[in-house]
Formats: sequence, structure tokens, C-alpha cells
Amino acid sequence: MSKLFVIMGKSATGKDTLFKKLKEYHGLSLKSVVGYTTRPIRDGEREGEAYYFVDKAKLHWFQENNKIIEHRAYHTMHGIWDYFTADDGQIDLSAGSYLMIGTLITYEQIRNYYGADKVVPIYLKVNDGLRLERALAREKSQVNPKYSELCRRYLADEEDFSEDKLKHLKIMKGYDNEDIRICLSEVAAVIQKTIKEDIDIH
Repeated sequence: MSKLFVIMGKSATGKDTLFKKLKEYHGLSLKSVVGYTTRPIRDGEREGEAYYFVDKAKLHWFQENNKIIEHRAYHTMHGIWDYFTADDGQIDLSAGSYLMIGTLITYEQIRNYYGADKVVPIYLKVNDGLRLERALAREKSQVNPKYSELCRRYLADEEDFSEDKLKHLKIMKGYDNEDIRICLSEVAAVIQKTIKEDIDIH
């Protein structure tokens, strides 16, 4: 039985970087799930790499055709930004294991959709000071920095990833991502072990 691994964590915990490195990691052979968002593309991002950047009309089409697996809407300083995963043919758990980026809400809805035995959380942690430094550096590099949105997102993370919510979803393990090399090695080993144990059982 294949697994769907969901990378999650507060902003600036290195989710995108870990996602890219795990896709390239020798021996894992993970297929990637690319989510959708209606937020503007950031400088340095590429269409179809971490997200497909779409408009509201595309979101409504998926909704009208019952193709939404999970959906989140954020009231930002620049309007409502939607993030969602669609039943668009990307995921076929009979064909292998998958990797995607999400939030606690993503994880919960994906788990409810596919079953708790098929979905594995990968929760990243970084101390708040370093996280803020990373977020500020990233925003400074943008052509049009959105500092007010950075502050909103940073504060919202405290509620979105509260200890109570983590416990409710039984996410007890976190991976420290202050050093990407160490984090990558640890997470890759856990993924390999999880897939192997599942193969041995079945």
C-alpha cells in the first residue's frame, strides 16, 4: 500500500526547499502532488513546481464539478487567497507514494478523504527568531514586498499550528529544519522506513 506524505509547518520553515530535495532524493521515487492557489506568484516561483497559480474562475470550475479534495481560504491584507488540492488525476495511490505541501487543515481533510492509514504528516519546526529572519529576507527579495501580509501570516501561524491542534490530529513528532541537510536525512530515513514497513505488512 502506498502513502501520501504531507509536509507542513509554519511560514518560513523550509517546506518548499525540503519538498524539492525529497523529490530528487535517491531511492525514494516519490511522485509529487502540486496544489493550486489564487494568490499572486512570487518572484522566483515557477508555475507547476510548488503550486499551479489560477484565478477564481478555475476554483469555481473545480467546485462545480465536485473535484475539490481540500480547500482553504485566507483573508489576507491583499484580499482572499485560496489554496486547494483537486481531484485532477495527479494522485493514484495504487501507482506509488506521493509527496505534497500543506497545512494542518490540508492534512486533516486529505486524511479524511483517503484514510488515516494512507496519509503521513511531516511537521517542520524552526525557532521563531530564525523563522522571522527567513521570512523577512524572502520578502525583501520580492519586487513588491508585502510586509503587512508577512506580519499577518506570522501571527496567524501561532493559532493555525497551536499545540492543541497538533495534539487533536495526533501529530506528536516534529522535524527541526534549522539545518536542511540534517532535516533532509532524517525525513528521508523516516519515509523509507514507513514505506518498507508497509510493504512488509502487505
